[in-house]
Formats: sequence, structure tokens, C-alpha cells
Amino acid sequence: MKPLLFVSLVMFLSLPAMAQTQSVVNSPHNLSASGGGAIRATSEQEICIFCHTPHNATPVQPLWNRNVPVSAYTVYSSSSLQASPGQPTGSSKLCLSCHDGTIALGSVVSRGQPIAMAGGMTTLPPGKSNLGTDLSDDHPISFKYDSQLVSKRPTLTQPSALPEQIKLDAKQELQCTTCHEAHDNSFGNFLVMDNTGSKLCVSCHATGTTTLTSHVQCASCHQSHSAPSGPYLLKGKTPSQTCVACHNGSTAGAANIGADLNKLSRHDTNSPADQPNHIPNDIACNDCHGSHTMKSGTASAPLVSPKLGDVAGVNSAGATVPKASYEYEVCFKCHADKARVQPMITRLAIQTNKRLQMDTGAISYHPVEAPGKNPNVPSLKPGWTVSSQMYCTDCHSSDAGKVAAGSGPDGPHGSNVAGLLVAGYETHDDTVESPSSYALCYRCHERSTVLSAQSFSQHQKHVVDQRTTCSTCHDSHGIASAQGTVINNANLINFNISIVKPDPVTGRLEYRSLGAGRGQCFLQCHGKAHSPADY
Repeated sequence: MKPLLFVSLVMFLSLPAMAQTQSVVNSPHNLSASGGGAIRATSEQEICIFCHTPHNATPVQPLWNRNVPVSAYTVYSSSSLQASPGQPTGSSKLCLSCHDGTIALGSVVSRGQPIAMAGGMTTLPPGKSNLGTDLSDDHPISFKYDSQLVSKRPTLTQPSALPEQIKLDAKQELQCTTCHEAHDNSFGNFLVMDNTGSKLCVSCHATGTTTLTSHVQCASCHQSHSAPSGPYLLKGKTPSQTCVACHNGSTAGAANIGADLNKLSRHDTNSPADQPNHIPNDIACNDCHGSHTMKSGTASAPLVSPKLGDVAGVNSAGATVPKASYEYEVCFKCHADKARVQPMITRLAIQTNKRLQMDTGAISYHPVEAPGKNPNVPSLKPGWTVSSQMYCTDCHSSDAGKVAAGSGPDGPHGSNVAGLLVAGYETHDDTVESPSSYALCYRCHERSTVLSAQSFSQHQKHVVDQRTTCSTCHDSHGIASAQGTVINNANLINFNISIVKPDPVTGRLEYRSLGAGRGQCFLQCHGKAHSPADY
């Protein structure tokens, strides 16, 4: 067998005369003086010698002609991998003997002196080909890719279903050679198969489907080596930087989200990738969007918009769901039991859990999870009825979006109105009433009706004459069942205690419903005692 092996290798070393189009000869891996790339030897004519030799090879197969680098790498790690890559093994270490920049390109075992390289070059120049010893920003290698891993990470393809071009090693580990064929550059970057339409990537990663053309090509957002983000291999340092690279008004068909992310009130905080436990108020685009499954189109409340894609959520019972069905379930991931955002107004009944405030068992609530309880709301504008449901984003969205009669993108990315609100909602006492002061409320409630006696006989007196804000009496999200009663907290009544004080006569601070259109207040506001005041 040895003579036959020798003859075969000699024929392989004679490839310059054969000049095949799909061989190492015409690729950047031809480091001989005849190589067409910028990285080549000054006079060495042998092509294969930079990696192989028929004599005096190392014990490493196949007839390896280079020293193997030491195991001192920083390896890839992320919360999503479900595998534990160790130090590089097998063929990956052979690749790294050139691509980690620690061993000179011309340093081969079969020669007493290193092969001289043109321009005095010793190692690969800084860039994507020189990975260094920090592999935490490169696609993970040297981990077992088996059915057990797929059971932990169902978006991976079963090993038995991988295309024949994608090969694992004898230990069923994924190596550099799973994606790269060092001797064939037919598809560019020495890939084992054509990656048009991300064909190579999706052979392993069954991430779902998207109708957004720019999201189909994985390389639009990801890079396999030297990724600025590290985990998730994003092209930007953070998820938002990656997204805004296209969503900044420079790419046709991509909404200009970047403008909203620079506004007074904004959602995304440019947090780093792969933070399973965000610090308070930290959020990234991928917390609300499943970028691999986003689709164009619309939905009706409360169904989740296809533009969010398949994204996890928290349901009305407080349980985590892998795929949200309703928009509010996405919002509840941060604005429910985790209660990260503190209220802007100090209420008589304090509650930061929006899930409890808008629960169908709550005392009163805006109709996000279900239609409201009040059968008599005369102020509703045409298009809204007491049977209607609404989105969180009907109130919390861009002030320049289409929902605000603008031309910008919709969604709670950013707004120049505090509270990430789509329109004005003044909360400071002594506010002069105007269409703009409470533009948020007047989007659904007819102003003329609100200020007449049809809704509440004292609205005109309180809001216009006394300059009392809507938020002084009403808690827009709702009053949780454990914190109120149908007598004291009907009609979203939950006083702002920085303005409304206890009645000096009775010591009480409360509202009492006396039936449809009738109520009673015990309080002091603007120096006037209600001991009580009946309406």
C-alpha cells in the first residue's frame, strides 16, 4: 500500500501541470510562487508542501507537514447552542495551524528552514482569515452534533438528514471541514456547497421561513468568523446595530427604525447579544422580533402581527409560551411579572404588573386581553364599540408612524412623547385642555362627547375649568382584582395621590360608584374638600 500511496501523492503534487479548475491549484490555498493570490512564496514551486509531504510527515494524517498548534483557545459560548465546545480537535486544529496566526505559513516540518514568503509575510494578515486564538466570535467547532443535541435545540437538522456534502468527523463532531473543503474553491470561501439563498446555512439551521427578501440571506445579518457581536455571530456589535445597518433609511423597502431609536422615549437600549437575564430596562430588537420568521402583512387585535415573527411571550396566566399568539403576550415578557418599568404616576393602588391590570378578572381595564366590561361608553369614535379589542401599540408606538397619521414605521421603537406614546398625554396638573393635550385619549374618545355631560357630567368642570388631567383620576391600563372593588374602581378610577389627597373631614380618599352615570368622591383636590361630593 505504501508504494501506491506514494505514487498517488506524487501525482497530487504534480497538479500544476494538470491545472484543474476545481482544485487547490487555482485557489488562494496555492501558496507556491505560482499562486495567483497576494499570499505566496518567493520561489517555492511545490503546492501541496505547505500542508502535506510524502516523507518525514508528522504522525497526523493525511501526511501532515505542519506543527499542530497548542490548545490555548477561547472557545465559542452562547445560551442558545446547547452544546459545550471544548478546545479545537481533529481537522480543525490542522486548519488553525495557518488560520490562528501563531505558526508561520512557511514553517513546515519537512524543511529545515521556513519557506520564504513574498513581501516578507510570515502569518496571514489581520482579517477574517486570521482568526487568532479567540474563537468566541467564530462559528463553534469541535462539538458533538448528534440527535441528543437536536433534541435540546430543535431548530437544528438531524445529523442523518444533512446533505452528503456536509460531513461530521469520525467522532460525529462538527469541524471546520464540515463547511469548508480546503482543496476546492468552486463556491468561494472554500465552502462545501453553494450558499446562494443560504443553502449551506439552512442545511443545519432550520430557523423557519420569512417572506422578507433581505432576511432570507443569512449573510445579511450574520458572519461566521470574527463577528463583532461574538454570540449569535451578528455583523453588528449588538442586535440593534445589526438591524439598524439596514433599517436606517438607507435600504429600499426597510423601515427607518434608526430614527425612532434616537428619540426621547425608546425601547431598544443597544444591549449586547446573548443576555438571557437582562438588567432592568435592557431590551434588544430580538426580544420582540423573530427575525428568521418575520413576514409582511397585518393582523387584527389582539392577534400578533406577522411582522413580529415567531417570538416567545408570556400569556394571560403568567406562563411562558414559546410562540406568542397575541401581541400583549410579547409585551408581557417585560411588562408583566418581571415588572421592569416603574409607573410614571404614583397611584392610590400601585401596580406595575400590566398583566394583572388588564386581566379579564380585573376590576376595570382597557380592552387589550378582552372586550371591556362597561356596556355604556358613549364617547367612542366610529370604528370602536364596547365589543372592540385594542393593541398595546394603539397607544404605545411611534409618534411619526402611520398609526399617528405620519409616514414613518409603526411600532414601539421610539417616540418623542414620554412613555413611548403615539400622541400627547399630559399628566402635569394645571394643564390647559386642548386637542393636543390629550390627543392620545381623543384618538378613540370623541372630544366633544367627553367634555359634554354624556360620559360624565363633571368632565367639563374638572378637565377644562379646573385643569385637572385625565390621569389624575383614571389609570389607563386598569385596576387589578386584588387591589380594588367594583364600587371604588369602576371606570378606571385610581387617583394620582401626588395631586389628590384624603378628605380632611372624613380622612377618606376614595371614589364610590352609585350606578350608571352616578358617583361619589371623598377627597381633597386643588384645595377643595369633597366630603363627599355627589355626581
